[in-house]
Amino acid sequence: MLSRDQLKLHGAVLAGAHNLTAKRTAEELLPRLNENERVLIETCDLLISALKANLKIAPAGDWLLDNFYLIKEQVHTARKHLPKGYSRELPRLGIGPSARLPRVYDIALETVTHGDGRIDPRSLNSFIEAYQQVTT
Repeated sequence: MLSRDQLKLHGAVLAGAHNLTAKRTAEELLPRLNENERVLIETCDLLISALKANLKIAPAGDWLLDNFYLIKEQVHTARKHLPKGYSRELPRLGIGPSARLPRVYDIALETVTHGDGRIDPRSLNSFIEAYQQVTT
């Protein structure tokens, strides 16, 4: 887990490493949202079946079942507010493991990964400000 200052530095380094492409790709955001929702529903169904069979599930499984309503709300909100084709307008990375994906996906992944899964608004703000000082 990186400190706020380390995360800020990482934002600047990441911005320098990101190379954008002008190539447009097919709409991925909403189809990907649909697939992720399907997998989460399937996972919840498996967890419920395990509980009905008196099997123990991991604490993360308990958390998912307890909070799935929040996830469903966010999926609904995303569908409502993200117009079709929205992700085609986002800047995309040209090289690296996230090539062809919207740049914001990699920024989000780096933030979550280096924040140990936690997102602190002040650290996130520092990270984004440092990123934007290098590139927009």
